Formats: sequence, structure tokens, C-alpha cells
Amino acid sequence: MSRKHMTKHAGTESDWERLRSMSDAEAEAGALADKNNPPIGTDRPGMARVARVKVIRRALHLTQEEFSVRYRIPLGTLRDWEQGRTEPDQAAQAYLQVIAKEPETVSRALGTRSAA
Repeated sequence: MSRKHMTKHAGTESDWERLRSMSDAEAEAGALADKNNPPIGTDRPGMARVARVKVIRRALHLTQEEFSVRYRIPLGTLRDWEQGRTEPDQAAQAYLQVIAKEPETVSRALGTRSAA
């Protein structure tokens, strides 16, 4: 695989081409199966299901602050989505889907691409 399709971050490599080719269900299943970073599930009393935005953010290895700045989403809004206080509207859901499929393209288009 060419280096342009791989991103090195904190000792890990991401295969973006493979991730982009995944369906939403496959990506979510993969994130949920990550034993090193398990999401809070509904199987525990009193615990809410992890918001899809959190799965996307974790897959990109970004903090809430980094994700907020890179994709120009207000930090409070992002936190509300992740904590289940509010849900993204239809336009925001579409934007998150684009971020999930083409994170570098979105970042480049916004002029917020990381120097990594």
C-alpha cells in the first residue's frame, strides 16, 4: 500500500482507503469491537449508547478539541452530541458522514489540515 493512503499517528497506522470503502455498519462494528477502546454500551444499566460522532472521532484518533477545530464544529455542540444531550440535525448527520468517509478531504477543503 502506498504511503499516501496511510497516516501515522501515535505509533499507529490507519488504512484510509480500507476505512473509506467500509459501510457505516462495518465501520461501527469495527469500532465497537476495539478491545483497547471499548465504547459504553446499552448493555450496562444507566449507560447510554455511544454517539456515532464519538465513534468517528475515535477512529480518527482526535480529541474533542482537535475534532472541533479541524471540522469547525463548536466544542459544546460536539460534547452535547457525544453525551447524548442533543442529536445532530439532518444536515449535521450528512456532514459527519462525509467526515467519516473523507476526513482528509474535508480538512483540506476547510483549510484545517493537520501538519502530521
